[in-house]
Amino acid sequence: MQKVVLFFVSLFFPSFLFAQISMVIGDGGFLFKEGGDSICFYQRTPKNLDGKYLRNNYIHPLYGLDGSVITEDFPADHLHHRGIFWAWHQILIDGQKVSDSWALENFSQDVKNVQFEQLTNGEATFDTEVYWFSPLFKNGKESYLKEQTTIHFYLKEKNMRRIDFDIRLNALTDRLYIGGSDDEKGYGGFSVRLCLPADVNFECENGLVEAKVTAVNAGPYVDISGSMGKNNSYGGLAVICDEKNPGYPQPWILRKEKSMQNVVYPGRTPVEIKVGEPLVLRYTVLIHDKEIAKRTMLKGSKRD
Repeated sequence: MQKVVLFFVSLFFPSFLFAQISMVIGDGGFLFKEGGDSICFYQRTPKNLDGKYLRNNYIHPLYGLDGSVITEDFPADHLHHRGIFWAWHQILIDGQKVSDSWALENFSQDVKNVQFEQLTNGEATFDTEVYWFSPLFKNGKESYLKEQTTIHFYLKEKNMRRIDFDIRLNALTDRLYIGGSDDEKGYGGFSVRLCLPADVNFECENGLVEAKVTAVNAGPYVDISGSMGKNNSYGGLAVICDEKNPGYPQPWILRKEKSMQNVVYPGRTPVEIKVGEPLVLRYTVLIHDKEIAKRTMLKGSKRD
């Protein structure tokens, strides 16, 4: 039985004193807003394109500060890409591949429970409990992994909005491994499929970084910016790795066109997720419409 639990803690306080993050139940998922401004939509129920590329448990659309849609879903060049998502090519049990959650092969997810809580400072958290399935494991009748993800929405500050993602992967069977693409790229993990302008730039703590075919070591964050707003106005999105992530700072797959941006973990060689020892991955996304300081990025890589 699926359930939605809502907590509105801030209703006990005068709402006119500060802005609030709210959630609106929509067709297939949930829209998150700050006042009248849309932040993003979480896709709960599975959707597909002509019966293919079934996907859920991801963010799209993600909105820029001017209200423009800055992510893509079902892009023609990679129909399996979808907004903000986390996925892996190699999901193995007992050495046998059971799913490819990146390409959406032998893979389905059941978003069992969600919980939304408004905090007293106007911020909000959204918690999900998601079960992963494959027809190649127990004939698809039992889940092999339970995902628990918390998304924390902060109030907009001047020219910036912050969203934190805490992703906890719990093995439900022994000898479960996940890994990126089985090639020199090794891509897999936390990813963002953006509407990329022709003048897109990538910047890390040491300055501009060039996109390459294989992963680059750009440090704890990458800021992606260019004419991403309405009427080709400036906009950007930064992805920041938490300093407690395994392999920190994780490498990056960056693309200037027709692809996603990916924080690579674990890479080509799969890692085991042991029963009772969840794999925890944490990232921060900053949406902005002006350049933001390096110190802001590095601050975002450190959480309690």
